[in-house]
Amino acid sequence: MSKIGIFYGSTSGTTEEIAEKICEFIGEDNCDLYNMEEDFDDVDDLLKYDYLLLGCSTWGAGEVQNDWREPLFDFEVDKPDFSGKTIALFGPGDCEGHSKHFVGALGTIYDQFKALGAKLVGAVSTEDYSFEKSSSIRDGKFVGLPLDEVNESDKTDQRIADWLELLKADFPVLAA
Repeated sequence: MSKIGIFYGSTSGTTEEIAEKICEFIGEDNCDLYNMEEDFDDVDDLLKYDYLLLGCSTWGAGEVQNDWREPLFDFEVDKPDFSGKTIALFGPGDCEGHSKHFVGALGTIYDQFKALGAKLVGAVSTEDYSFEKSSSIRDGKFVGLPLDEVNESDKTDQRIADWLELLKADFPVLAA
C-alpha cells in the first residue's frame, strides 16, 4: 500500500493547518507531509509518490502561493512526466473577502498537472459555497476541495471527511 504525499505551500499557516488535519484524518502512518518552503528539494520529491494531495492558497487575483511558483513553472530542461500519478487538490480561500477569485490557484495547479499527464480527481460541487467567481471550476465543479477558514471554519471537518470519502475510489490507502 502506497503512502500519500501531501505537499502544501503556506504563507499564513492556514494551508499548513489544513494539510496537518487531512493527514490526521488519513492516519499519519499513511501520509508524508511536505512544506514546500522547508521540505521540498525538487520535482523528484513529488514524483516518488503515486498518490498526491496538493494544497495551495490563493493570493492576489487568483495566483498561486509563492512556494508553488518555482515547482510549477520553472522547469530547467524537460517538463516532468506525471503520467500514472493521481492527484487531488485542496486549498483555503475567503468566499466573502475574495469572492471574485475564490480558490483560483487550484485551477492553475489543476491545469499545470493535467498538462504534465497526471490524473486529477476529487472535484467538489459548488453548491454549498457562496462566492462570485472562481477560475477553479471545470464542468460545473471545483477542481478540488475549497475550505474557507475565515467564514466557514465550522464546515471544515465535515468537508474534509466527505472529500476523503470521495477520494477512496482513486486512493487505495483511503479504502483500507
